[in-house]
Amino acid sequence: MSTIPTADQLAATTFEITTFGALHQDPPLGYAITVDLTTALRNPPEDPAVREQMIQSTGLDQHVLDYVLATPGARDIADRTVRRALAQHAALPGETVRIHVYCRGGRHRSVSVGREVGRRLQALGAAVTVTHRHVHLPVAETSR
Repeated sequence: MSTIPTADQLAATTFEITTFGALHQDPPLGYAITVDLTTALRNPPEDPAVREQMIQSTGLDQHVLDYVLATPGARDIADRTVRRALAQHAALPGETVRIHVYCRGGRHRSVSVGREVGRRLQALGAAVTVTHRHVHLPVAETSR
């Protein structure tokens, strides 16, 4: 039977979330819970209805966060990631729990899901840092 750790237990552990874009070829190193969003969620710049607005925006903007989290499956991915992080915390109390969340460009999906996972962990009382490695870079275009 699993239990949610107390806020004091969570505060004793640091949860480090790093978001990035796989197309930039410089992923964070080291062991981490890995969340691959490259094909899991709708990529906002690929939606013709919102493409121009999304190219100028990132997952740090509320409308992008709302858009990504409204994508079917996004909240489930955040839920599963939080459960995995809590399970790792329970297995290795006091150790830093690292979470790497990535999509293709590191500007929209990964940033939004990383923010949501961080928000949920903080709501439980966890000490969380979130770093967005590629949010400042231009939208990464790929040839299909």
